[in-house]
Amino acid sequence: MTSPTPQAPVRRPTAADGFVVVDKPQGWTSHDVVGRLRRLAGTRKVGHAGTLDPMATGVLVLGIGKATRLLTYVVGADKDYDATIRLGVATTTDDAEGSVAALGDPSAVERVGRGALDTAIADLTGDIQQVPTSVSAIKVDGRRAYALVRAGQDVELQARPVTVSRFDVLDVRAATATVPEVAANETPVEDPAGLDPGARPGVAPTAAEPGDGPTRDVPVVDVDVRVTVSSGTYVRALARDLGAALGTGGHLTALRRTRVGGYELAGARTLERLEAQADADGTLATLPLADAARATFPVRELDDDEARALGYGQWVQPSGRPEVVAALSPSGTLVALLEDTRRRGENLAKPVLVLAPAVG
Repeated sequence: MTSPTPQAPVRRPTAADGFVVVDKPQGWTSHDVVGRLRRLAGTRKVGHAGTLDPMATGVLVLGIGKATRLLTYVVGADKDYDATIRLGVATTTDDAEGSVAALGDPSAVERVGRGALDTAIADLTGDIQQVPTSVSAIKVDGRRAYALVRAGQDVELQARPVTVSRFDVLDVRAATATVPEVAANETPVEDPAGLDPGARPGVAPTAAEPGDGPTRDVPVVDVDVRVTVSSGTYVRALARDLGAALGTGGHLTALRRTRVGGYELAGARTLERLEAQADADGTLATLPLADAARATFPVRELDDDEARALGYGQWVQPSGRPEVVAALSPSGTLVALLEDTRRRGENLAKPVLVLAPAVG
């Protein structure tokens, strides 16, 4: 008797071009989410606009089909995050997924008051120079920084200009954290703020894992914050630098992205909801290209002649705006993205991306 021929999984109908805003669950990489959306959307043409670490949750904007060509413009948008910073413990990754690198002296942690906190936060607000976390995806000599760190190499990244336009404290509370027992080889936390020059700033085993041996509880201060940052800003690095400024060490214990440009958490859907919707309707629902463009760019309404010209890749009269503009046809179709420029001494708008080419 012959074995039955294995049946290939049924492929879903391909979803319409557009965006899907996902509320990423904790423990998933951004690539994991892309993989799930490829299955739900019935296409491999899926990308995302800005990585979220596995520990983080919240808004992850994904593009499907032609919408992947718009993602580069979303990546550069500013972002909102809710986060919890733990003062008193520094880690190798600047977040809760790393091992303990240093502990703050208990007396230094107990001295953290709202006045000192506000002063240190003020210095981390506005246009600042930030050294990215060493386990970032930034390339060093052609290799990702995190890969070099995992290989045991020391990585020194250059400071980069970023903007922290909001850094609000929502809550401050004393707590305790369980850490490995102090070993013979001790690494002090520096006290650049000079809170107590005569005090021993702090000690800890280097890169000790919680399961390495005996543990103990140490005092910490947990600070809930809400930040608005420019693209390329590492909230983990803000936690690290806040702890350094206060002489306690610090790392991130929770991170939730609540907005990317014009896309907010209220409009995001969980993977469970997306799967249930796709199962019920047969096709994954997307945010149409025109609606995605309205949430990302200023909009220019075209007349029929302009829409036809842009469909052929021709230039049109200027939009009068310095940024890229989404050009919509009278029927509401996203025809192109436009950018004003000069050609032969004349101000014109050129199509930098045509999404609805003319037919015939």
